[in-house]
Amino acid sequence: MFVALATSAGQRPERRDRRSIVEDTEEADMPLVGIGHLTMLDTAPPDWVSLAHDAGFDAVGIRAKAIGPTEEEWPMRVGSPMLAETLRRMTDTGVRVLDAELIRIDPQTVVASYEPLFETAAALDASFINVMGDDPDLYRARDTFAALAEAARPYGLRPAIEAIPYMQTKTLSDAAVLVGESGGGIIIDPLHLQRSGGTPGDVGALDPKLIAYCQLCDAPLAAPHNLPRPRELPRGQSVEGITDLALEARAVRLLPGDGELPLAEIIAALPAGLAFSVETPNVALLESLGPLEFARRARQAVAHLFAVAAPTDGARIAP
Repeated sequence: MFVALATSAGQRPERRDRRSIVEDTEEADMPLVGIGHLTMLDTAPPDWVSLAHDAGFDAVGIRAKAIGPTEEEWPMRVGSPMLAETLRRMTDTGVRVLDAELIRIDPQTVVASYEPLFETAAALDASFINVMGDDPDLYRARDTFAALAEAARPYGLRPAIEAIPYMQTKTLSDAAVLVGESGGGIIIDPLHLQRSGGTPGDVGALDPKLIAYCQLCDAPLAAPHNLPRPRELPRGQSVEGITDLALEARAVRLLPGDGELPLAEIIAALPAGLAFSVETPNVALLESLGPLEFARRARQAVAHLFAVAAPTDGARIAP
């Protein structure tokens, strides 16, 4: 359990140039690398920042908004002790927040209900708000996304949609239609790309300006079948009726290099200057290794991947 210290909840950490964070390291010319909160959703945001720093990450994602009735939400609203402590640790470590999550677009989405999430994300100095689309009417979802982008803009936030094959916005093509001219972006997720039938060529065919950042994970090429169902998932994520694809994405991902996904080809198809975020929730491996060793291995896996894939131009987060 984190220990909260007296810090103003409205305090925002100084935006740090990435070179000041990683200078004098052997990887100073590498892109910015973060780690997504889904990787260890049971870790409280202040401890998540500290853990990321200790494992060598530049940034984190923060799950500040639950997406289901059974998921227990971290108390991260503006004015909360947990937000204040998270900001303090960001200042102490230099770790920044790449993305805050999560918004789920469905037919009943009320954009104004996400105002507290925007406020928290702005306090964290996040760049992106992660979104998933679960409205069967893609054009209605496009209108909702545009309204989200307009509402988030005054906070300095860019909504970014993730194409997920077991949701309604399933493919990169769907995501591109949904984003349209809103000014939002698309998150590239190698697992979802593979499971939706996409290829690195589909990534390269996107307008580069649409790509917000790229997540990193690995998996077998073949989709899973009849995965054992756990009794529970981190933070009470629902397991009722969960599909194999959803369970794989939330609890059985592999570290980069441990599977068969064409990660080097995906990276080669990306525009220069993107940030990356490791999203590798694996309940069994985490239980075996413990949080810090798991995170260190994830960071080492990215270093090995980049040694092969050789992404160009040290990345800063796009405005």
